[in-house]
Amino acid sequence: MPDGRPSNAIYGFVKMLGKIRAALRPSHALVAWDGGLSPERQQTLPGYKAQRPEMPEDLQGQLDEITRYLEAVGVASYCETDVEADDYIARVVREGGRRGVDAVIASSDKDFMQLVGPGVGLLNPNDKTETIWSSQQVEAKTGVRPEQIVDWLSLTGDSVDNIPGAPGIGPKTATGLLQQFQSVDELYRRIAEVQPRRVREGLQAAEAEVRRNQRLVRLNPEVGQPVDWEALREKAADRGKLAELYREWGFRSLLAELLKAGPAQPELI
Repeated sequence: MPDGRPSNAIYGFVKMLGKIRAALRPSHALVAWDGGLSPERQQTLPGYKAQRPEMPEDLQGQLDEITRYLEAVGVASYCETDVEADDYIARVVREGGRRGVDAVIASSDKDFMQLVGPGVGLLNPNDKTETIWSSQQVEAKTGVRPEQIVDWLSLTGDSVDNIPGAPGIGPKTATGLLQQFQSVDELYRRIAEVQPRRVREGLQAAEAEVRRNQRLVRLNPEVGQPVDWEALREKAADRGKLAELYREWGFRSLLAELLKAGPAQPELI
């Protein structure tokens, strides 16, 4: 920014969100923020996400500015204490499905693959192909169906969330097991059929951890407030406020684009 404060995260977010909205033209939109770690997951695994470093101070300061941008551009945001964003997104998707609303989740988090299905797609903002993943892409990537993703991650673990998997079970082995047995429940019911012996014995020794991982990995759509669909409806952007923000942040190219589109008066963009 002109006053020396960092603005790289703000700029990247503005460009990313603008690209997503232009591609999808949604009738409703929501940006969900983590309000802290799930107390239930922390109780289940005290080391859950414990390896993650504290948010850098220069990034923390930019989050408030991003919230100001969302208000100006007319996009809803949600944050609640002790509610992880992933879980609330699962709630939005579930309630949307009940209303017949199609949803696209914009995230690179592999946990969201468990939600993909009819009416629910997944868009990785870092994917230059801009492909909206369906069940077909999930299965091509992992070898398992979206409804098997929880069991797949329960077997492999998730280093990003500090969740250890079963010893010696990598993605390929987990895929093979689920293609053969279809689920963790069936796998353990027929554990005597697992070959080779070292894999069978490793799974037997780690059953409690695998069952625990299922509870950790499965997104919880029961948390958070009921979805206010009217609040999620895309609203008119306050072009005057956007112009003020772009000037404050020193975003000259974005300001020029905004002014080129017309006077900085409120209208839908």
